[in-house]
Amino acid sequence: MINDQIRAKELRVIGDNGDQIGIKSLKDALTIAESFELDLVLVSPQAKPPVARIMDYGKYRYEQQKKEKEQRKNTKTVNVKEVRFSPSIDDHDYQTKLRQSIKFLEKGDKVKASIRFRGRSITHKDLGRDVLEDFIEDTKDIAVVESKPKMEGRSMYTIVAPNTDSGK
Repeated sequence: MINDQIRAKELRVIGDNGDQIGIKSLKDALTIAESFELDLVLVSPQAKPPVARIMDYGKYRYEQQKKEKEQRKNTKTVNVKEVRFSPSIDDHDYQTKLRQSIKFLEKGDKVKASIRFRGRSITHKDLGRDVLEDFIEDTKDIAVVESKPKMEGRSMYTIVAPNTDSGK
């Protein structure tokens, strides 16, 4: 809340350079702010008495928007790519999916390696776990394990993320 929107009777007023002016009535605080040609901004409404700061509110909002824009620009979205295996996957098929996973990891994406158990294959969870353990072993030089192999319903999965300290 700024200027006339403030409803408190008394305010602890802080100057535009950060020094404490003291506890003033709302009318006095507004007069001081107008004498500096600045705005009175309520900073901490829950405090006793509420804290208000004298500042250029337009400039403050502009700076905040600039900071938020910079933060959005610097954030990197990480995609999770999924590679599906079967418990009885052949070696060539495994190598093909491994190469694809390595490409994803090199691009900076996380990889979710999953195994879908169908029919009676659910009784051989150890075969699926072995495939995922081999996958983790084959990608250990460029990836780091984010979650160990675990069962969820009829699927078993693990998640590996790109290794950040690989010199990039």
